Amino acid sequence: MQPAHILLIIAAYFGVLILISYLTGKGGDSNETFFKAKRQSPWYVVAFGMIGASLSGVTFISVPGWVEASQFSYMQVVLGYILGYLIIGTVLLPLYYRLNLTSIYTYLGERFGSNSYKTGASFFLISRVVGASFRLFLIANVLQVILFDDMGIPFWATVTLTIILIWLYTFKSGIKTIVWTDTLQTLFMLIAVGVATYSVCQDLGLGNTGILEYVTQSDLSRMFFFDDFKSADYFWKQFFSGAFIAVVMTGLDQDMMQKNLTCKSLKDAQKNMFWFTIVLTVVNFFFLALGLLLTVYAQQNGVDAHKDDLFPVLAKDYLGTGVFVFFLIGLIAAAYSSADSALTSLTTSFSVDILDIENRYEEKKQVRIRKRVHILTSILLILVIITFKYIIRNESVIAKLFVFAGYTYGPLLGLYSFGLFTRWKVRDKLVPLVAVMSPILSYVIAAFLQNQYHFDFGFFIIILNGFLTFCGLTLLIRKNPGTPITVSTAKP
Repeated sequence: MQPAHILLIIAAYFGVLILISYLTGKGGDSNETFFKAKRQSPWYVVAFGMIGASLSGVTFISVPGWVEASQFSYMQVVLGYILGYLIIGTVLLPLYYRLNLTSIYTYLGERFGSNSYKTGASFFLISRVVGASFRLFLIANVLQVILFDDMGIPFWATVTLTIILIWLYTFKSGIKTIVWTDTLQTLFMLIAVGVATYSVCQDLGLGNTGILEYVTQSDLSRMFFFDDFKSADYFWKQFFSGAFIAVVMTGLDQDMMQKNLTCKSLKDAQKNMFWFTIVLTVVNFFFLALGLLLTVYAQQNGVDAHKDDLFPVLAKDYLGTGVFVFFLIGLIAAAYSSADSALTSLTTSFSVDILDIENRYEEKKQVRIRKRVHILTSILLILVIITFKYIIRNESVIAKLFVFAGYTYGPLLGLYSFGLFTRWKVRDKLVPLVAVMSPILSYVIAAFLQNQYHFDFGFFIIILNGFLTFCGLTLLIRKNPGTPITVSTAKP
């Protein structure tokens, strides 16, 4: 495919997103619209759009590539997600709606104090900046190789243009626009998976009715692993890790929860979580099934492509132009459905949690400040991604930064668990120290056990992290216990 054709596809794609932004932005650019979409979002639109936000560009490329080495073990994590989403729907969403929150970290301020509040928000900001930048860095690299290098466009220009385009369709209506663009992007991603699956099945000589049977009978489709508790693939590690990952990276993540909080009522938000859980489970299975088919196709055709290279190489060089077009659209959709909501949630959290604009300024000034924060956040993402490319360069180091950014969710797990399930108050000034030390101790413990006993924590590390935070908070208990904010299922 010619570079001009790829550029045309990308331009058309962003043109559609900007059109959606124009249509959703007709109601004005108030902070109520930007932060909460005036709580008018249809729950089924939110549920479908959240699929794309949950499956980032990293997932789009990586999950199919995992099958060769770890079979379908990732489904153990996905089954854990179901338990996690149940906790979100029955415990966290009622809390957020009862308190009528814009930022979910406001709860920490009411429960513990301002230092805990700022700590929770800061950990989210760090994690989301690094995480969003890492995901966009990977996708920008792919686009650079297949398109922009041939056109003589430098990497920094690619990144800058990408962020500007995202800013263009989010600057006015924020989360109200994201709810609808995520829906479109999820659709594109699922179409890409469907087209690739169909194409590989045709090449392998499989009929439409024989795909499921072929997948389930393959040795690569082993799903449950109970034999080695030291392995990262051990079932109970994966299952409970999946549950806690769902709670922390969805239920305690402003990015994901901001979409839920745009629903009209708690009941609608809970319906959204219920159907989102079902669809996400099915979609992850199909990603793994596609990975199995791609792995078999590569083996039968002598293609030396593995892990993250598997899907891109086969789509670009072996499965035909049509598949590559949909792969490209799906990849862009997966990447930007994560990036645009990250930009919006970062703007929201910094404006509300750090600057406290809702309490410190009158409405018109709130809007002006939010717009400035949105611009500065966009610039920050550009700078971090360019730093990855030109200063750090070593992709293994960047990957480790991404992994360590995930450690920042552990303190959030500990803080919310302590707040919801105990009656104690703590010395708020020392909470930041506990929150910083817990990820460091988690990393040290995990590295020691790996080196000395070959025990791989895998995703389970988030539970250790949260546990250490919880234990650290018990050391900060004040003598006079307070009454915690309890969960209510009543409508706000």
